[in-house]
Amino acid sequence: MTTEDVLLVSDSTDTPGVRTLTLNRPQAYNSLTVELKERLLAALRDAAADDGVRAVVLTGSGKAFCAGQDLKEHVGLLQANDPAPLHTVAEHYNPIVELITGMPKPVIAAVNGAAAGAGAAFAYASDIRIAASSANFLMAFANVGLGPDSGASWTLQRLIGLGRATELMLLARKVSSDEALSLGLVSEVVPDSDLAARAGAIAARLAAGPTVAYAKIKEVLSVAAESTLAEALAAEESAQAALGGTADHAEAVDAFVTKRRPTFQGK
Repeated sequence: MTTEDVLLVSDSTDTPGVRTLTLNRPQAYNSLTVELKERLLAALRDAAADDGVRAVVLTGSGKAFCAGQDLKEHVGLLQANDPAPLHTVAEHYNPIVELITGMPKPVIAAVNGAAAGAGAAFAYASDIRIAASSANFLMAFANVGLGPDSGASWTLQRLIGLGRATELMLLARKVSSDEALSLGLVSEVVPDSDLAARAGAIAARLAAGPTVAYAKIKEVLSVAAESTLAEALAAEESAQAALGGTADHAEAVDAFVTKRRPTFQGK
């Protein structure tokens, strides 16, 4: 791993099971080139498949979380009649968001600065969002004559409601960290200097938890977001039946009976 890598992947030496993915184009506000999108896709797939990873932190280097699509590359490819920009939603953005939302373990977005466009959408797709005081969120698609992508039309309104989501997208209005907290867009706001430690502490707690149960919690919440009560009840029933046979549930029951703290293995 070198400082020139557009994506830094690191596993915590202090807390087993925590993997941090850091978007690393600070000079370009971590805007998304084809290379970075493909690296992020591969890293998310690796994290999802690695049983040793039990919590993922997504963050950015420098002063920004992610400014969204790299417009310089985008315009250059369009001017060269390269079809790549026309396919990036299907080839990159959609699968990235599907990997984040479908990750069978928790994903924490540590939003260290500006999060715009697809970058903001990646944070919205995460399970928990912690923002630095300097962070802000911007749905700027309308400013360049485009509509939302990267799942923002689905995730944002579920976080803050249809009316607020519509306003932020139509007006392309920047949201400060404090307003994001009041809207329910983020879980908490911390001083910039505390962000990495706070996100790491949450990731550590989750990495020591019942990973399979977390995956089922994410699954049933996704089902319930767009189903009838009967369908949600059926999904819960199926999940409980599966989780009742896990080693982590057995450990939790034994720990309760013997009055000790459970030690979960994520299985």
